[in-house]
Amino acid sequence: MKETKLSRRNLLKGAAATAAFAGGSTLGAPMIWAQNIKDVTLRQIGTGVSNLNEIAEKVKEDHGFNLTMTALDTDSAAQRVATQPGSFDNADIEYISCKKVWPAGNLQAMDASKLDNYDKIAQTFRSGKLTPTSTIAQGTAPHTVGFVDGPNVKSFADHESGWMTMVPTIYNADTLGIRPDLIGRPIESWSELLNPEFKGKASILDISSIGIMDMAMVCEAMGEITYGDKGNMTKEEIDKTIAIFTEAKKNGQFRAFWKTFDESVNLMASGEVVIQSMWSPAITAVKSRGIPCV
Repeated sequence: MKETKLSRRNLLKGAAATAAFAGGSTLGAPMIWAQNIKDVTLRQIGTGVSNLNEIAEKVKEDHGFNLTMTALDTDSAAQRVATQPGSFDNADIEYISCKKVWPAGNLQAMDASKLDNYDKIAQTFRSGKLTPTSTIAQGTAPHTVGFVDGPNVKSFADHESGWMTMVPTIYNADTLGIRPDLIGRPIESWSELLNPEFKGKASILDISSIGIMDMAMVCEAMGEITYGDKGNMTKEEIDKTIAIFTEAKKNGQFRAFWKTFDESVNLMASGEVVIQSMWSPAITAVKSRGIPCV
């Protein structure tokens, strides 16, 4: 058999936006020669939630090649995918970014038949319903941007087509993070983010596509607004939501706004902030420093 020269692009032919290198066949390389793969380095971009050195170390251990990881904020990662396709090999981005980046044509769809564990992907990502009677979530439900009708199609399919735009690898939940040692009482509602008790000690993320959803959770919990669909707000709902938070900002409610995983961790760990919208892995990161955070 003739040896095929291995290159980064050969290895990644057929790959798309996914943090999981799940099965050699999905990557499209006709053959990976053990003596060459140790010299291959793949470049991954994504957010701080999953661009962890431990993952790169495990990739090296399991597969033999090197993985460099660049952590960006959500908007910067999407911008890189859309405008600098030559700067990365693998993009670990969120489903909310898919509508922004997929039409640029810089990512390649994956043939689901070549994903060994495709049948194990939760129906949440395939049909939108975890169970047959489930209600489809508000916002960008993953299945609405998860499929296209072919390898070079730029529009999304409204069905499980067999060609995936992304492979889900992480469940990441937005929540309220708090410092219980500094607050001293239970926090049970999103409305607490705008409680004057925490003036100058609150924070919210500065990523528009996510932050507006957290803001809506607060406004709804306060009883100020009842939304028809938080993921598809009316102009009136948007204006009222922004007005409530603009007033809170003017009144000094917020210590800071954060864009990256590390920023949210540092704000909470330092005690500058005692309550903020937060990603669940960031709470774990604060706790790993021996600092109370829930």
